[in-house]
Amino acid sequence: MDSAFDITPFHERRYQEIPIDKVKVVNSRNRDQEQFDMNVESIDHVGLLKPIRVNDKFVERTGEYELICGEGRLLAHKKLGRELIKAEVVTCTRKEAHLQSLIENIARTKPGSMDFARELKRLYDEGWDFKQIARIACKSEHYIRDYIRLVEQGEERLIHGVEQGVFPINFAIQVATTDDGQLQNILMDAFDEGLVTTKNFAQARQIITARARSSRNKSLPAKYTVTQLRQDIAEATRTKTSYVREAKAKENRFMTLLNGINNLWQDEDFVQILREAKLFERPELAGEFHYET
Repeated sequence: MDSAFDITPFHERRYQEIPIDKVKVVNSRNRDQEQFDMNVESIDHVGLLKPIRVNDKFVERTGEYELICGEGRLLAHKKLGRELIKAEVVTCTRKEAHLQSLIENIARTKPGSMDFARELKRLYDEGWDFKQIARIACKSEHYIRDYIRLVEQGEERLIHGVEQGVFPINFAIQVATTDDGQLQNILMDAFDEGLVTTKNFAQARQIITARARSSRNKSLPAKYTVTQLRQDIAEATRTKTSYVREAKAKENRFMTLLNGINNLWQDEDFVQILREAKLFERPELAGEFHYET
């Protein structure tokens, strides 16, 4: 796999015009029609700015070059009725050619998109580990792992939502870490209604999980809805507010008591009584509270 990282110096690269009908597309992929039409127009008016890349290892046996990168450029030339196309010619195994194609796709796709995530997943399926993929994509291993998990575990609705701009991909990655399909759908519905965001996601999932644990079957009710989630969030908020209010009241009572002890300890008559009773030390206080000295 190390050869996939090698960069051939420009003066060692082989470029030549080759017949279009002698180029075989080995791994075809779908493309955006609007973008393709723009590419055709650009090549027609400006020319080919970046040559395609082909593998000539099997030319003598098959009479064809195998395409590594540039299917869109090749199809554009065919649509324009061209007979020749400029190509960088390399000699490699089919596996190496396939890896080069995948790496080229990663370089071309927009980071933060589902297309980018799928290209990362393809490299992972080829046996590359997170460290190798991170090196190619110029991303962290954690980033690579999260994006691949989104492709592997994301609901179809979630992935489609990212592609349509409904969900930000960071939210999608958070949802994809949740294995339960019902829970994923509730979180997506809650996002649609503005109830859940990337900022409060962890708290929302915790509330839903707590609801599941409290049920008889240790799972979410089949008809659990965003409305019920909203009620659970409101109840959790009330409980937290009540807890904070109670804690504050107890802290105030404690501080009143502590101030009273500090005042007593400054009274010489009181201190003398303690000495006569051989009570020389005040009880220790836990936490961040201290006596005045």
